[in-house]
Amino acid sequence: MIGWIVALISGALMSIQGVFNTGVTKQTSVWVASSFVQFSALIVCLAAYFITGREGNFGQLIRIQDKYMLLGGAIGAFITFTVIQSIGSLGPAKATILIVTAQLVASYVIELFGIFGTEKVPFEWRKLIGLALMIGGIITFKWEK
Repeated sequence: MIGWIVALISGALMSIQGVFNTGVTKQTSVWVASSFVQFSALIVCLAAYFITGREGNFGQLIRIQDKYMLLGGAIGAFITFTVIQSIGSLGPAKATILIVTAQLVASYVIELFGIFGTEKVPFEWRKLIGLALMIGGIITFKWEK
């Protein structure tokens, strides 16, 4: 149950963050806003690391087996950029529904083929039907009179 609650909080925070970041972008620029977002995230993460007991250490990063996994931060910068751009052009609701649908499709493909070291899962029609329903929801949501 805690996983569900945390996931719901995460989704809400992503939407709020996207709106905030878009607002900062309107008053600065997309790269200034993105840089500030990443820098402030670094400060918060470092503070949490020192406050919570310093589990692990930064030296462990050089021993990561699959070095491509270290690209998560760089990908985060592009996530910030693309969220700002999509919310700025589509609005928060339309952008978020497209972002979440793309996340679900990408996540299912990753699981389905066991990409990036994830556990491979068997194909299930009900999951494909769920994706189709989400896409139908996008069409319904975007539908104008």
